[in-house]
Amino acid sequence: MSSSLAGACRGVSPKLPSRTALASTSGDQSAILDTVSLSTRAVTTVVLSAAVAGASYFGEVPLVGVIVLLVALLALGWSRLLDAPVHGGATIVVLGAGLGGAAVAWRTQGEPVLRHLPIVVAMALVLAFLAEMLRRDGRSRLVESVSGSVAGAFVAAAAGGWIATERSQGGSALVITAATAIAVAAALSALAAARGWLGALLAVAGAGVAGAAIGSLLPEVEPLTGLVAGLAGGLGVGTVRVLAERVPQAQGRLAGLAASATPVAVGGMLVFAVGRVLLG
Repeated sequence: MSSSLAGACRGVSPKLPSRTALASTSGDQSAILDTVSLSTRAVTTVVLSAAVAGASYFGEVPLVGVIVLLVALLALGWSRLLDAPVHGGATIVVLGAGLGGAAVAWRTQGEPVLRHLPIVVAMALVLAFLAEMLRRDGRSRLVESVSGSVAGAFVAAAAGGWIATERSQGGSALVITAATAIAVAAALSALAAARGWLGALLAVAGAGVAGAAIGSLLPEVEPLTGLVAGLAGGLGVGTVRVLAERVPQAQGRLAGLAASATPVAVGGMLVFAVGRVLLG
């Protein structure tokens, strides 16, 4: 009996997964890890907005540090978000514009606090063209590459608006109001029931209500100012929400970070403009 069992065991060989199957499984797991879902992007936007609000409460220096981090995330993934033909040049242009905008917003004395920002943007435009001249790959898709770098420079430079708002009328109260409204808009835009323009409108409406509510609690910010600032911030979140649905590469890891940082960066300049118009 034992000999028959031994013979049966010798006749049966365990079926191990092939190298191809293992490689396929590993590739699927890697693809999952490299994919950023809508909810993940929304959570990242909420975290970045909360970081802006929290840093503003503690002063200018912590806020500058958060804006530098925001610009770095934007620069790392901007070219991948736009599917640019090359990445290095666009990364440098976006990073330079963002850091330059933050620096002039922080160190410029007197009013207007952003009077040197056009110089930073102009230098970023020159740097974008210079980066294309230094390409050695035949300069394929030249127009797309230049326009993508220029657009990224404007978005990154807009992040300095948070610092300018901190140093202007309304100050930290307006920054906290608007950043919290953007966080609310991002959370609402991630709801599974909110798709397309419905999600965008829900984000804008929710941000407006949140801004008005917080503005009514802070003496430096009136409800009307909070409402308009919330609507402006929510508009950025809703726009990115709709665009990201139509851009497959936004699901990439670095591209997803850039998509998450974009509404927060753009919100800085929008909120600064609202403060200037309504608060003086």
